[in-house]
Amino acid sequence: MTDAPSPTGPDRGATFYHGTRADLQVGDLLAAGWTSNYGTEKPLSWIYFSAALESAIWGCELAAVDGRERIYIVEPTGDWCDDPNLTDQKFPGNPTRSYRSRAPLRIVGEVASWEPHPPEVLAAMKANLARLQAEGAPIID
Repeated sequence: MTDAPSPTGPDRGATFYHGTRADLQVGDLLAAGWTSNYGTEKPLSWIYFSAALESAIWGCELAAVDGRERIYIVEPTGDWCDDPNLTDQKFPGNPTRSYRSRAPLRIVGEVASWEPHPPEVLAAMKANLARLQAEGAPIID
């Protein structure tokens, strides 16, 4: 019997995070096919995550649903690639270390505490997202 190859992608071997308000448990899978944290109505064909805690903080703070902000430590179960929503023209070189996968992410832990963004910074980001949505800009691919 041969072992299946390990999933591969950028930052292989890093600790990965997913910020949300969903109440989940260690061992649960986060998968594509659900609507975005950011209130888009269309189910996403990708699941998003980051090797940077800062990106996950934004994810849970900007989530459009009610619930406690949570940052899960996750491991990809399949291959992953750079998230083009945050790379390419916006942040060349992917300094946000943001990725996406079509395969689920397994929750392996939860970050107990982190430093939230100051209220005025969070309000400015939410206002910018609202402006982009009002202009019809696609927020998430």
